[in-house]
Amino acid sequence: KFAAYCSWPRAMKIDGKWYRTIWLKDDSTVQIIDQRHLPHNFVVEDICSAQDMEVAIKDMHLRGAGLIGCAAAYGMYLATRAVTEDHPALTSAEIREHLQAAGEKLQATRPTAVNLRVGVERVKKAVAAVLAGEPRDVAKATVDAARTEAANFTDEDADFCHRIGEAGAEILQRIYQSKSEASSGTSKRVNVLTHCNAGWLAFADWGSALSPVYAASDKGVDIHVWVDETRPRNQGASLTAWELAKHGVPHTVIADNTGGHLMRTGMVDVVITGADRVTRAGDACNKIGTYLKALAARDNNLPFYVALPSSTIDWNLRDGADIPIEQRADDEVKYAEGLCADGKRRKVLLTPPESPAGNWAFDVTPARLVTGLLTERGLSAASEAGLEKLFPEESKMQKH
Repeated sequence: KFAAYCSWPRAMKIDGKWYRTIWLKDDSTVQIIDQRHLPHNFVVEDICSAQDMEVAIKDMHLRGAGLIGCAAAYGMYLATRAVTEDHPALTSAEIREHLQAAGEKLQATRPTAVNLRVGVERVKKAVAAVLAGEPRDVAKATVDAARTEAANFTDEDADFCHRIGEAGAEILQRIYQSKSEASSGTSKRVNVLTHCNAGWLAFADWGSALSPVYAASDKGVDIHVWVDETRPRNQGASLTAWELAKHGVPHTVIADNTGGHLMRTGMVDVVITGADRVTRAGDACNKIGTYLKALAARDNNLPFYVALPSSTIDWNLRDGADIPIEQRADDEVKYAEGLCADGKRRKVLLTPPESPAGNWAFDVTPARLVTGLLTERGLSAASEAGLEKLFPEESKMQKH
């Protein structure tokens, strides 16, 4: 009945069952995988209002650039449904005003990832188009339009990520072939280093940075992933490691500061990360610590790729310095949470109670350090000219 699953290949299989990270349970309920409980417990959460979705995004029940875009789109669907049910006599203009307010609240939850704004705008635009046609049943028409667009946006996210995987797999296959030809008793395994979580838990399915890994692994490439733990929320240790294990991909969790040593000693072949926002000139904003990996990769002559669907490109920005960098609560740095020997989750204080902490969630890697951008349309140079070549329609819109 609903577009919870699509016809193209799916990556996300948990204990033998296919999942997405977000889907419609019924007309009034969106369901998500509550990532706060991973890797130790698999919990599905019901989201029944736009306000529920705001909390889920802000408090990171779900996270990842692509997924929060999908969540925002479904949040707008829930907002549309609520306003037409609570105020059935509203005019088209009043409905648009309510959705504008709902969209602003959703966008305020996480300021860095541009996908959130795109998800909100896509649903607003779809509803506005329907209202412009002056439908006889305004409530039904607007709700149907919002639901359809949220589902389409989520399907598109999964499709784009699958295409990213196919494009990136070609790079990994070439590395594998090169190592195989040069092999004289040494390992032919391709070693990928990644930061944070840019797998299917960060999108509707497949992911960005990990999609090439899954695609290459499924094609028989011997591949291993170095997984940065990614302090302070440990998305690498808890989420990336979990989904790689579920897919059967060999991996090793490492402390955040280990990557440079591994690169210098020849234990890394390629670095692939995701992004939360990329400017039209190729500057890439991603989880804090990504910039350091790019610097180390450059110093060791290793390729550094950023994988992203086009919904992550901010065509309105040229300079990465203009990307707003989210600052989160001190407690995320001062405390750590995990599973104790008695099977219970606990939070423990790591620092002196009186010590303050700084918690910048993202940093920006300048385009000059990026080997290439992996998109759903293939590999692009990390430059304005490169992106305009792949997405000429966006270039034309900017000029107008």
